[in-house]
Amino acid sequence: MEFILIDDVPSLGKIGELLKVREGYARNFLLPRSLAIPASTKNKRRLEHEKRLAGFRLAKARAAAESLKQRLENVAVTIARRVGEQDKMFGSVTSRDIHEALVASGVEIDRRQVHMHDPIKALGSYKVPARLSGGVDAMINVNVVAE
Repeated sequence: MEFILIDDVPSLGKIGELLKVREGYARNFLLPRSLAIPASTKNKRRLEHEKRLAGFRLAKARAAAESLKQRLENVAVTIARRVGEQDKMFGSVTSRDIHEALVASGVEIDRRQVHMHDPIKALGSYKVPARLSGGVDAMINVNVVAE
């Protein structure tokens, strides 16, 4: 029998896949756990419609992320920190500091989208990666200067 998966099944497939399984497996495992639905013509059309809608949503999110990427790469964020002898910084610059500086400069971004492996602990210019929705990556120009 043919079934459409409505949830990921690790040993079988991913959401939306159309697959043939034995009747007993479907009746005893997939259907009681609401992991699949029978592949009727109505359900197949509904699946194709949902795939099309998901594609439109993904394209819209990707376009918004591309415009945000352009804004992020055109802005340079300057963060001032207190320094001691030999330009040694007190503290460090984290993703939260970068997020606050971006919001202050007029660029709205979620703090979790700023990906830093380690905090910045020295003065200078840095490129910090940002992961935006839709699989778009951007680089943020960060300048750390003495106060």
